[in-house]
Amino acid sequence: MKKYTFIGKTEEEALNLAYDELSVTKDEIFYKSTEQKGGLFKAKKIEIEVIKKSDVNDFIKEYILKLTTDMGFDVKLETKNREDGLYITLYSDNNNLLIGKDGKNMTALSVIARQAVHNELGFFYKFNLDVGEYKLKQQKNIERMAIRVAKDVAKSHVEAKLDPMNSYERRLVHNVLTDWKDVYTESTGEEPNRCVVIKPREE
Repeated sequence: MKKYTFIGKTEEEALNLAYDELSVTKDEIFYKSTEQKGGLFKAKKIEIEVIKKSDVNDFIKEYILKLTTDMGFDVKLETKNREDGLYITLYSDNNNLLIGKDGKNMTALSVIARQAVHNELGFFYKFNLDVGEYKLKQQKNIERMAIRVAKDVAKSHVEAKLDPMNSYERRLVHNVLTDWKDVYTESTGEEPNRCVVIKPREE
């Protein structure tokens, strides 16, 4: 990833130089600033190191493509930039093997890619990795199940405890039911057996 350096009397001045030269906005970059102490007759200056988010996204895509190709997969890649980050979907000649049992291979691939980005940036950058829309299908199944159980709880006024889920799956349940008037959700238990309980609201 290419890193750009700009120096100004203030951080704002250095950032404005970056915006002008790179034709970007603040939301389109990552940066870190350091203060250069001035000498006896020199004023202090601020140096910022800038990385464009588009370059980070390109690095992620190239890294995942190379990694999966080196593993022996023939892969095509689709990406979408959304408000909550970069979404990557892989389509391979053997999606089932790339996904693994319960998505474990896909998760491992995501962890490796995240660590590679961390090594470049110095911090973790959030992105979503899917294979053959496995995650998307799982998400829809979980949301449909949560809605079905919520309807039963609203009707019977008896709370229901769902099977243990990881944090991502629990968040899906909370989000899909957050605006319901008849029920509410709570997480309970300890990892890896933490689960969601759907409870009736008291009138």
